[in-house]
Amino acid sequence: MIGGGQLARMTHQAAIPLGQSLRVLAESEADPAALVARDVELGRHTDLDALRAFAKSCDVITFDHEHVPQEHLRALVADGVRVHPGPEALQHAQDKLVMRVRLAELGLPVPPFREVTDPADVLDFGARHGWPCVLKAIRGGYDGRGVWMLNTPQSARRVVPELLAAGTPLMVEQCVPMRRELAALVARSPFGQGAAWPVVQTVQSEGICVEVLAPAPDAPLAEEAQALALRVADELGVVGLLAVELFETDTGLVVNELAMRPHNSGHWTIEGSRTSQFEQHLRAVLDYPLGATDLVAPAVVMANVLGAAEPPEMGPDERLHHLFARFPDAHVHLYGKAERPGRKIGHVTLLGERMEDVRERARLAARWLSDGVWLDGYDIHGGQA
Repeated sequence: MIGGGQLARMTHQAAIPLGQSLRVLAESEADPAALVARDVELGRHTDLDALRAFAKSCDVITFDHEHVPQEHLRALVADGVRVHPGPEALQHAQDKLVMRVRLAELGLPVPPFREVTDPADVLDFGARHGWPCVLKAIRGGYDGRGVWMLNTPQSARRVVPELLAAGTPLMVEQCVPMRRELAALVARSPFGQGAAWPVVQTVQSEGICVEVLAPAPDAPLAEEAQALALRVADELGVVGLLAVELFETDTGLVVNELAMRPHNSGHWTIEGSRTSQFEQHLRAVLDYPLGATDLVAPAVVMANVLGAAEPPEMGPDERLHHLFARFPDAHVHLYGKAERPGRKIGHVTLLGERMEDVRERARLAARWLSDGVWLDGYDIHGGQA
């Protein structure tokens, strides 16, 4: 796996019971996966020589992120390396404009969009489709980065020239009036077998996913979303995981983003599904038959643990101690990352019968792990305050 982040860390855990050894190309010995995996090589994903040296002893190459340059991926394939997903598929997760053009060609629901090479492109688009508009970096954006909301022509005149001058490739999209955000997670093997998990609702705060609700409550379009994601995986030739982020609107579904790797919206599957997204990704890239995707409880909620704005008084171990004392059924995954404001440093998953109850417990648990504060007045020394 190229990349040593938390996705590689959790994929390593999934590889162990399969009798597999996950080799990791990490940039630093302090990367989350490098802290736990035995077989780690240090190198950068932008260094073709490092990629070639790494690939020599691997049966198949896959990814913790989508940032390996296309020319490097194609060079590896030309060398005879098995790369899953391949560069032809992965470019649709690397380049938002390529993705939008291809999905539009397939007749799939995407918002109106346009490439931006001059500020006038945005002004013309806004005049045609209305304000606000969403300006996006075509490559490299995630977790709210590389996205700018342009509310007026004046904001476009202020923001766009500066970004173009900095060399940022840009596109503009219509702002979609949505009810909520959904995610459809599927897997596809080289043989063409597909599998889909229940569609989930993702809850965002300041561009960062904070909660995932599985299954998405009251989701009449869930089957349509699953079918759409499976079609995208097949049409693009994806091998491995595909996460399709969707907007649910008054008129139907609209595709927002694609990711071709294990995804934050699928972390709940570790404890909440018969087969986790990490095991499924390995099954897919190794061309094993895919696993069952059924929920193991009526309601599953994953909440991200984010670095607090202010350093907590308690250390992470003490916070973990008190969390388990209150919620012994909580499933915690800490990534071994240094804490800083807004950074994803872990997640917690709760399972139960009623979504409202499970969601409240997950929210409390994640906030406690983030900053050592119980939001409901609970006193760690004596129960309810």
